Amino acid sequence: MQRIEIKAEQFFELLRLKDTPMWEIFAQMIDGNEKEIIFLDNEDKVLFNYVLPADKEKLEEDRKEFSKQFSDKLANFN
Repeated sequence: MQRIEIKAEQFFELLRLKDTPMWEIFAQMIDGNEKEIIFLDNEDKVLFNYVLPADKEKLEEDRKEFSKQFSDKLANFN
C-alpha cells in the first residue's frame, strides 16, 4: 500500500483557498489501489490517517459515514 504524507495545516488551508472539498481531492487520487494518507502537524507528528479506498463507491460510503460522525460530535458538543 502506498503511503502519502500530507502536512495537515497547509492541506486544509489550500482547500479553503481553492474552495474545494477534501473528498473531491481524494476522488481524484483514486487509481484502483488503496493508499494510506497520513496527516502530519508542522513538527511531522502524525495527527491522523485515512486509508483511501480503491474505488469511488467506497469513498462515497466513507464520506457519508464521516459526515454522520462529524454531525453527531457537533450535536454532542453543543
